[in-house]
Amino acid sequence: MKVELTDTSASMVAAALVRARVAAGSPAMGMVLTLVIITDEARYYDAMRAARAIAREHPARVLGVVLRSGRGAANLDAQVRIGNDSAGESVVLRMSGELTQHAESVVLPLLLPDSPVVAWWPGAAPKSPADDPLGSLANRRITDAASSRTRHASLIRVARAYQPGDTDLSWTRLTPWRALLAAALDHVDVKITSASVMAERGNPSADLMVAWLESRLRVPVHLGTSKGPGMTEVRLCSTVGDVAVVRSDGRHGTYIVPGEADRAVALKRRTTAELLAEDLRRLDEDEVYAETIKRLLRRADAADRKASAKKATPKAPAKKTAKRTTKTSAKRATPSTDAKE
Repeated sequence: MKVELTDTSASMVAAALVRARVAAGSPAMGMVLTLVIITDEARYYDAMRAARAIAREHPARVLGVVLRSGRGAANLDAQVRIGNDSAGESVVLRMSGELTQHAESVVLPLLLPDSPVVAWWPGAAPKSPADDPLGSLANRRITDAASSRTRHASLIRVARAYQPGDTDLSWTRLTPWRALLAAALDHVDVKITSASVMAERGNPSADLMVAWLESRLRVPVHLGTSKGPGMTEVRLCSTVGDVAVVRSDGRHGTYIVPGEADRAVALKRRTTAELLAEDLRRLDEDEVYAETIKRLLRRADAADRKASAKKATPKAPAKKTAKRTTKTSAKRATPSTDAKE
């Protein structure tokens, strides 16, 4: 069932939800959480479709907050949807004008009582998700650095503002890779001496993989560039051979363990809905992710110090110019052979 509301209010949307639920023959609520999606017109359709796809595993009230232009008079249009292809409830809230600066005032009355709240930014995320007015309503806050134009910078920015409950889909994408590597090290008794990660340039998942390996193995990890797609190789070097996971096509991988035959493994790049479903299975703090981004920030700070030191170092060409000038002056001061003769 679908209900359209124009120039409405939060109380009218809540009343429409109740009426639609009764009309659909499901007066009892079986939702386990509220998922708040903060996005724009360009991304809202794909984001809402992904949220509806996971509703059978995680029945939820999905609130799509679409922020339009902040100019003009405050206005709220809403679409209420219950049943059909969704096991939960979904509401699209299109806000414009001054209302975009106070979106939490519309969302707060629509949250399910005594249930967890998850906030998700499919596109650009605020500098500090936990301090954002909508993010502060949530127990769990999900960002996606890979959707940003400046992917590495976006990951570092949200990492610096980390608070318990924050996570990023770039970390969730690593779950199959981390599981394979952990299984290999549990299966084979080897001492890892170094490691390397290969990925397309600016891949935030690769940055997190490097930080995770360094924090866990305490060995140097090299980050290299490949043609992709995404992350293509993780290799752990030991004295008896390499442990490696290699994926060149984004679908199938090769699992390499010393002393055993190489094995083919399914390592398909997962959809946004699959990533969200995994994240919603755990709503408490991810301590491993917290430790990983601490290491990530140490690497970023070290890189910044190195870049600053490089800028502060006098440029070599200036010295060469000075030497060249001195030689030229000396040459001019020396009597020529013709003059001597």
